[in-house]
Amino acid sequence: MTESDEFDQFYKDVRTRLLLLTYCLTGDLPSSRAAVRDAFVVAWHHWRKVSRVEDPEAWVREHACRHAVRRHTAKLWHREKNLDPEIKATLDALGRLSITQRRVLLVTELTTSSLAAMAREVGLPRTEAERELQTATATFSLHREVPTTEVRGVLEAVLEHVETNRWPRPTILRRAGNTRRRTHTVIGVAATAAALVIAGTLVTDADGMRPTLAGERVEAGPSGPPKPRVVALPEDSLLTAENVDEAAPGSWTVARTDDNTAGDGLVVACQQTRYAAPRNNPDSAYVRVFDPRTSASTTSQKSVPSVVQTAEALRTERVAGRSYDNAVGWFAGCRDDRVQLIATYDLPGVGDEAQVFVLKTWSKPGSTIIAGVARTGSFTTTTVSTRHGSGTPGTGAMARLLARGVDQLCALPEGGTCSTSSTPRPTAPVPAAAAPGMLAEIDLPPVPGVAKPWVGTGARRALDNAAATHCDETVFTGPPMSNNLTRTFLVPEAKLPAEFGLTETVGTLPRKRAQAFVADVRDKLSRCSKKQMGTKVTRLRDVRKGDTDLSVWRVTTEVTDDKTLSFLMGVVRDGTAVAQVGFVPVKGVTIAPAAFDALTQRALDRLAAMPPPRQR
Repeated sequence: MTESDEFDQFYKDVRTRLLLLTYCLTGDLPSSRAAVRDAFVVAWHHWRKVSRVEDPEAWVREHACRHAVRRHTAKLWHREKNLDPEIKATLDALGRLSITQRRVLLVTELTTSSLAAMAREVGLPRTEAERELQTATATFSLHREVPTTEVRGVLEAVLEHVETNRWPRPTILRRAGNTRRRTHTVIGVAATAAALVIAGTLVTDADGMRPTLAGERVEAGPSGPPKPRVVALPEDSLLTAENVDEAAPGSWTVARTDDNTAGDGLVVACQQTRYAAPRNNPDSAYVRVFDPRTSASTTSQKSVPSVVQTAEALRTERVAGRSYDNAVGWFAGCRDDRVQLIATYDLPGVGDEAQVFVLKTWSKPGSTIIAGVARTGSFTTTTVSTRHGSGTPGTGAMARLLARGVDQLCALPEGGTCSTSSTPRPTAPVPAAAAPGMLAEIDLPPVPGVAKPWVGTGARRALDNAAATHCDETVFTGPPMSNNLTRTFLVPEAKLPAEFGLTETVGTLPRKRAQAFVADVRDKLSRCSKKQMGTKVTRLRDVRKGDTDLSVWRVTTEVTDDKTLSFLMGVVRDGTAVAQVGFVPVKGVTIAPAAFDALTQRALDRLAAMPPPRQR
């Protein structure tokens, strides 16, 4: 068996076990997936040594754990949406342990390592490692509510969640390992050359310049050494017109490519600053605009789509992560007037992290925007497709294009994970309001006949609740309610009657109290028509799924023989978080029940970001 065959088989045998362990260690699947991938790249780089150690899996595992923890340290304990309750309970119990206790427990329960080998792997004396293991086992068992004899089985059950992961081919890892080996060789040669220069020829002239081996003059840093290395972004690492043709069949051409230093730098909808990089200062950046080749018979240029790619190179992966978060924030919380977020997707097989957003603009002529944001190593990239008027560019096509853009960048020395799949997975929206867990202007549907934007008030403590109807008169005050906030959305520029508006009120309760809270609202609405003369209550939707509830009603009340008031109201629950959404229309100005129903669903989706109930 050749070295490459031996490595490929080792990779297939070990990778899922390492992913299970690193996922349990961090609770962060994307970081764990990237860490395992990086550990195998390093393993191929050193394969001749690794293949001869007593336990190659332990060697790779140690690197994978270190990579996973480093990638994860800037994030909170990760909580995936729509996670199986049993797996979520296991991760929550692991989150109660320190990182050392977690690692001691996981290496003991999920590997065949002896206690002595486990202690060496985590870097503790054996007696201290055993003490940490006893504490970790007891704490995990307590919070997971299982006997200590069942800890291994509970941890192994998480395998079901990670074993479907799409893995990069072994050839990709070996190619990355070879690139890493060549890079280290070049660095070694450069270091030797630098040592010779320092030993015999290091001189700085009066102008702050120093000679190099090649004889050119390189600017010295403030105290003498050269300035930090800049991460390069070659122009040929951008997407091509052929790439766009492959993802969205047609006939595309590159309209322009530049570093985006001209004008205000805002080239796509929702973009807030010239660059997504912190302080607007990437090492290198490009923007490339693609246009379709259109014939003279095209009826309206406004109906023609456009595609734009941006790419930025950052000094470190950590800074690139902040750049990625900024770009995600542009689209997840778009500040442009009359823009609505339609859907959010995760792309777990694209780069180190990636998401796609589908948005609609309602100002004439109206447009559909599909924006993808991704990061691979020290590079971030966005692809944005805009189509005016009718017609929608495909989400799958834009996901494939984003994946192609990542594959162009991941091959660079500072690149990270490449793409293994570009299948979009619907996910909860990224928090966009100042108070996480609440609706934002970007969630609200257009009001037919009103061409002005929604404006939300600031979130304030919910001492009263304008979202309630006269049937339920629900309040969000008093113990054990906590995290109770309310905000109202209006269209101030439309000069509508004062009663027009939409209000959301949220709060958190212990789980059983939250369930009773929703049940009480349902009960009051079901009895309202009989208790209040002239009131008609129509239930539009009632869904109870897992640990969530959603109900929507239309409440119509006859005020006089000539005047009738109609309200739309919804109540939702996600675990311990509850919310009520109420809409008051005025004569001739309303939103369709289906649009309000979708908005109530969005309120439920956003509740996942609510903090847990406060302990009193």
